[in-house]
Amino acid sequence: MRVSLLDTARKPGAKILVSGGSRCNVTNAVVSEADFWGGRRTIVRQILRALPISETVTFFRELGVPLHEEADGKLFPDSNRARDVLEALLRESGDRGVRLLTGHRVLDITRASGGFTVSTSQGDLRAGAVVLATGGRSLPKTGSDGSGYAIAEKLGHTIVPTTPGLTPLLLSSDGSGSRSLHAAVSGVAHEVDLTVWVDSAAATRLSGRLLWTHFGISGPVAMNASRHWARADLEGKRVAITANFCPGRRFEDLDAHLTALAKERSRVSNHTALATLVPASVAAGLLQRLAIDGDSMLGRLSRDDRRRLAHALVEWKMPVAGTRGYTYAEVTAGGVALTEVGPATMESRVCPGLYLVGEILDVDGRIGGFNFQWAWATGRVAARGLAAAFRDT
Repeated sequence: MRVSLLDTARKPGAKILVSGGSRCNVTNAVVSEADFWGGRRTIVRQILRALPISETVTFFRELGVPLHEEADGKLFPDSNRARDVLEALLRESGDRGVRLLTGHRVLDITRASGGFTVSTSQGDLRAGAVVLATGGRSLPKTGSDGSGYAIAEKLGHTIVPTTPGLTPLLLSSDGSGSRSLHAAVSGVAHEVDLTVWVDSAAATRLSGRLLWTHFGISGPVAMNASRHWARADLEGKRVAITANFCPGRRFEDLDAHLTALAKERSRVSNHTALATLVPASVAAGLLQRLAIDGDSMLGRLSRDDRRRLAHALVEWKMPVAGTRGYTYAEVTAGGVALTEVGPATMESRVCPGLYLVGEILDVDGRIGGFNFQWAWATGRVAARGLAAAFRDT
């Protein structure tokens, strides 16, 4: 079997090079279908089982890229260089006889006798089978501009409407005339719980590190929440996000804590007391927006103000105005309907001989190496499917 790999770019692998802060978060120590959204979990589970994490680690080690584990189970190359991952993959594909055709933009794919005609910017190619590994719409500068969706749709596939995923969120001004909270505390990071409310119901709860920025919020928990906000917004639903700045704690707990602290240390300032719960700059920003004097003594805080403060800590409304879009998104939510692909081979159920892998499918993972593992796993399943198909011909 002869394999040709077509890439629009002159230099392949741009998305690998920029991932994980140019270190490439290859996979995660623990991966299950619960780490993904979109598609059907039973199908996602079946595909993931085709490539256990231990085999992913072994695969890269045998390519000369040993991995090590960091916080939250993230696995990075020991060299901390994304380029080592890319070069190892290119070297192995070359050793296996894969013909790499860079600068070949695929313009169209049509059914032909015995297979397909692939029309490219450099001419036509004939193929007995075609694998679409075009990515989605995220980070379009790396080459994933969404063109694969049009090809898949023309060949009979259903495209679940797409939105950016794993992208920072934009916050609007609070309208007070002063600097919005996110602008006032830009650069500060801390642990929070986020709740995504859809039509007034708590649809998704997420925990993790939040990074305040001049435009809004970023960090793992905000980026994980972005796909849920964007999907609900796409569907025309009322969507909102609230933050609990004291993860795992409830209003009653914090109200009691502040009451007790006021009795024990009545002369401590409101700001000093609040700064034991959240970063000092966030404490100052919250007090300012609640119009509570940070320098006043906690023992003099009225019951109503104390309760307002406790409520703000556990359910602060994030005025989300939108996402930063595909330009900053690490993944695309939506894509080719997963039910139209055979999970044992990744072959299309509507266009025999066509295989679909990776981000083009309606599956997106949370931050932490899960989307790369989805790429490796779907690639493994497709390779086995192709090998079996050609072996039987």
